[in-house]
Amino acid sequence: MYNAKLNRYKNDALKTQLASADPYQVIQMLMAGAIDNLNLAKASIERNEKENKSHFLSKAGAIITSLAHCLDHEAGGEVSQNLEALYVYMSERLIEANVENNGEMVEEVMSLLKEIKSGWDAIPVETRNNVFAQKESQASQAANT
Repeated sequence: MYNAKLNRYKNDALKTQLASADPYQVIQMLMAGAIDNLNLAKASIERNEKENKSHFLSKAGAIITSLAHCLDHEAGGEVSQNLEALYVYMSERLIEANVENNGEMVEEVMSLLKEIKSGWDAIPVETRNNVFAQKESQASQAANT
């Protein structure tokens, strides 16, 4: 009963954070969520909890797929193409990790995702504010035509 209440509280807190987050923060939250699920999957592998392992790998995989769908290839060019290829690779490795019950593969994906998140977190506030303001302006202009 306590766990159910705690999970409900966490879900409500997450919804509140998402409602007030800008697109940059949403991506940060997605990456953090994927890393959390990968940690839980790795721990499940170590404890031989196959059902939990599959659950957490599935959640992490879904988040990584969402990250790939968030990429803007028009604005991101080669960088976004490379990121998409990396996300596809990570998804494939998670499938292999699930089938082979392999924590090292999970660790590999987690390491890659942490590296991407580190780069994302390092984007200066001014730069990301300019990018999002430009995107909003373009969306507004497109809506008016």
